[in-house]
Amino acid sequence: MKRLKFNPRNTFFLPLSRIPYTVLCILFFVSCEKDITIDLNDPEPKIVVEASIENNQPPFVVLSNSLNYFSKINPEILAASFVHNAEIFISDGTRTHKLVEDSIVDVQGYTLYFYTNNRNDPSTAIFGQLGVSYSLEINTGGEVFKANTTIPDTTKIIDSLWWEPIPVIDPEDSNKTKLMIKATDRPGYGDYVRYYTKVNSQPFFPGLNSVYDDQVIDGTTYILPVDRGINKNVELEEDDVFFTRGDTVTMKLSAIDKAVYDFWRTSEFSYQSIGNPFSNPVKILSNISNNALGYFGGYGSQFRTIVISK
Repeated sequence: MKRLKFNPRNTFFLPLSRIPYTVLCILFFVSCEKDITIDLNDPEPKIVVEASIENNQPPFVVLSNSLNYFSKINPEILAASFVHNAEIFISDGTRTHKLVEDSIVDVQGYTLYFYTNNRNDPSTAIFGQLGVSYSLEINTGGEVFKANTTIPDTTKIIDSLWWEPIPVIDPEDSNKTKLMIKATDRPGYGDYVRYYTKVNSQPFFPGLNSVYDDQVIDGTTYILPVDRGINKNVELEEDDVFFTRGDTVTMKLSAIDKAVYDFWRTSEFSYQSIGNPFSNPVKILSNISNNALGYFGGYGSQFRTIVISK
């Protein structure tokens, strides 16, 4: 066997085709290493609109200013973000009503501000009706923001609601149950819904995935499990989708239009992508003009209550 002798003068003449591709990549990136500093400017705050009108209910509008992505958030900062003294008008095409600012104190003692019907002007006060369209106009800070929505008819009908025990391994979970719904969708595509659940005296909370279209179940009667609505301000536990024996559960099923569906669909996808380094950026779709954030939504709601026996 012939032995090859090492010659230092020839070490740099190895053909590129003989160098592994991975090694070439490493050499390339090491040679191009450069420190990059990104200056994140604080953007100007934008108006955030959370406006809704539900059948048999008055309009409800919350106005606030957006906060920076890296802002520290505490009750004082949130309280300071509310927008006061705005002029807000809502119309059903026949009447136009000027909303007034009101406030409530929540269970933690914080004051929340919102706009709703003026009790001193009942002649033009507006309450939601099925099948009626509404327009909203907001004047604040020298800018005008507009939006439109419709309260759709309740096209998906809740036929029945019941509960079933869940298979458990841990005896501590033996009291956990799941909620089941049987519902009917009318024929014809284009029906959208959002659902909520209320447990005992708690508020209504939407599900983690709370909005659905009828692309699959159009014109059919179907049976599905219903996850418990969640409070997204607290950490979610794995079994929070279930109910407990002894609970009184009220389900709220709301018909919504396409714009409201798109807002909540993109908003919930964005919420679930937080902390995922492989997720794509999500643009939350708004139906408010003038580049405002948020939405104006109409809700055609129906309710069913069930008591889960102990």
